[in-house]
Amino acid sequence: MSTPHGFDLQALAAVNASAAFNRSAGFDVVAAGNGESTIRMNWRDELTQYSGHLHAGLIAALLDTACGFAAATLVGAVNASHFSMSCLRPAIGRYFLAKGTTLRAGRRQVFARAELFAADEQDALTLVATGETVLVPTGEPSRKTDGS
Repeated sequence: MSTPHGFDLQALAAVNASAAFNRSAGFDVVAAGNGESTIRMNWRDELTQYSGHLHAGLIAALLDTACGFAAATLVGAVNASHFSMSCLRPAIGRYFLAKGTTLRAGRRQVFARAELFAADEQDALTLVATGETVLVPTGEPSRKTDGS
């Protein structure tokens, strides 16, 4: 379902489920609304790089998705026009939480940022990366996953 201007948690969960990459990586939308979103991904050895840390490509995907979903709660469907990230420490944890926040939602551009946290065995969260995205509202409706 969509809110009058953006997508709610149920709609974003459906969008997430419709993306083959997100399904393959194991992204789960755990919260979304009011310009914010949280994406969770469990640790999997096959998603690491040569030193055994989470691959930077997955870090970027988590941050970008959290930014896009945060923006989508306010303006609907978006596409990224610019993305940057900073890796602050090696990403190792039982699971990861990417928390996206919309900074400014305009008609032509939306600015969002995200933080990626790694959870240890006691569920303590450590900030491992940050990202910022400039997004463009597309005006497109949510992709339907029921075949209609």
